[in-house]
Amino acid sequence: MYKNIIVPVALDHGHDPAEAIAIAKALLADGGKITLLSVIEPIAGYVATYIPEGQLEKNRQEILANLEADAGDDDSIDTRVIMGHPGSAIVDHANSNDVDLIVIASHKPGLQDFFLGSTAARVVRYSKCAVHVLR
Repeated sequence: MYKNIIVPVALDHGHDPAEAIAIAKALLADGGKITLLSVIEPIAGYVATYIPEGQLEKNRQEILANLEADAGDDDSIDTRVIMGHPGSAIVDHANSNDVDLIVIASHKPGLQDFFLGSTAARVVRYSKCAVHVLR
């Protein structure tokens, strides 16, 4: 059983995190915690000047509200939104927060994934903790 589990949630990919949350709950030790984690990618400087002031914080709050809705009233589930490139931000967050399992959804890899690599592939490749991948 695992004490500290991250479930990355990419709201822009249309995945329902319910299955990943159910698996995380099944693998959670008594007294452990699950963190639903979403990553906001940095905005390129040449685009940032065209974005209304406060838009990034508005987006962050909207994502956080969606994560909290997914968590429901379960006290063992926390929510967090961080900035960065998803693959590396998830791994960095896991390493700096003593995470012992990442439960991550993955899509069926396409040709572009062989050149760039999907977020799940990067997490599997660079994570220091156990990773459970859902398809």
